[in-house]
Amino acid sequence: MSSESLLDLAKSRQPADRERLLLAIADLCDSPHDSEAMKDDGIQALLSSIFMSLVVEAERDIRCRLSQKLACADWAPNALINVLALDDIEIARPVIAFSPVLDEADLVRLLVEATIEHQIEVARRPFVTRSVIAAILEQAEPAVMTALADNDTAELSDEDMAILVEAAREIAGLRAPLSRHPKLSESLAQRLYLWVGLALRQSLAQRFRLDMQQLDQAMAASVAEAHAGTPPGARDAPPRTTREGEQQVMEERLVNKLLAAGQLRPAYLVRALREGRLGLFTEALAALGRFEIAQVEAALNSDRPELLALACVTVGIDRSVFPDILDMARRLNDGSPGGGAEGARKAAVAFAPVSPEVARVAFGQAVRALHAA
Repeated sequence: MSSESLLDLAKSRQPADRERLLLAIADLCDSPHDSEAMKDDGIQALLSSIFMSLVVEAERDIRCRLSQKLACADWAPNALINVLALDDIEIARPVIAFSPVLDEADLVRLLVEATIEHQIEVARRPFVTRSVIAAILEQAEPAVMTALADNDTAELSDEDMAILVEAAREIAGLRAPLSRHPKLSESLAQRLYLWVGLALRQSLAQRFRLDMQQLDQAMAASVAEAHAGTPPGARDAPPRTTREGEQQVMEERLVNKLLAAGQLRPAYLVRALREGRLGLFTEALAALGRFEIAQVEAALNSDRPELLALACVTVGIDRSVFPDILDMARRLNDGSPGGGAEGARKAAVAFAPVSPEVARVAFGQAVRALHAA
């Protein structure tokens, strides 16, 4: 089919013409051709005109088939590939995974602008490069870091592996892929050993011939310090009272029991505050939002009520309920989260139309920034 005929079909809005155009493009993609000749500026301009005209208003299934056809084509127009890479994830996945047209700058932009699903595909891309890895580690999104750890072809340095192993202390999903990663060193394996379950400990011990008895003793000491509320290197800090320890254990058991029975719901958070049980509220919010207890406590003790708002958005608390939650939390926590009426007004912004996952990521990043300040 001539280039003029292709352009005529591209301008047509008739479904039959769209299908004919797709078939013609499919023939072009499948037919033998000189790759360098296809990169000629004139041919690239023609291809861009045809493809972009098709993609702008094309039906989903056409965009999906086009993405699959062009995923490995090194002559595909750069603008088109970037448009497809930002499309719905099922359409974007083939080009993100395989397109040689996407360069490092394109991939880093996807990490900044696209959804978590798109970012995960970038992390899974074969032989992902150092600059892209640096962007992933800087953003520290758990799901994306886990995908990177599961990518044996990624150009991870020793420093990158150390960052991932340290992150595995809090991100459980990192532990299994890191334990079998070919670039895991013996020293990093010893650190990872302290944070994994029995099966992975045995696997690490066999792989690196680790002294399980010695490492188990170190792990037991670490766990004892954590349960005593004493961080490593801070044994001189005053211990928590027995009553505080018992109360926390009881609250944790209650929350875990409700969670296992499927009875832990957002309304329970309001009930806990109305009963004056701030500790129970903290445990329940952490469990529902998959937060660390320390993160929730940091939000409650800060002067930024928008952090608590983000946590509430994550677990499905309605905007109309939040003012009562904030008021009760302040009364039970010596006025914190602070910020007064102006802080409460800022917190309302957190209830923008975003998904719970986006709110959860924003909460984690904000709490980390709070600690770094």
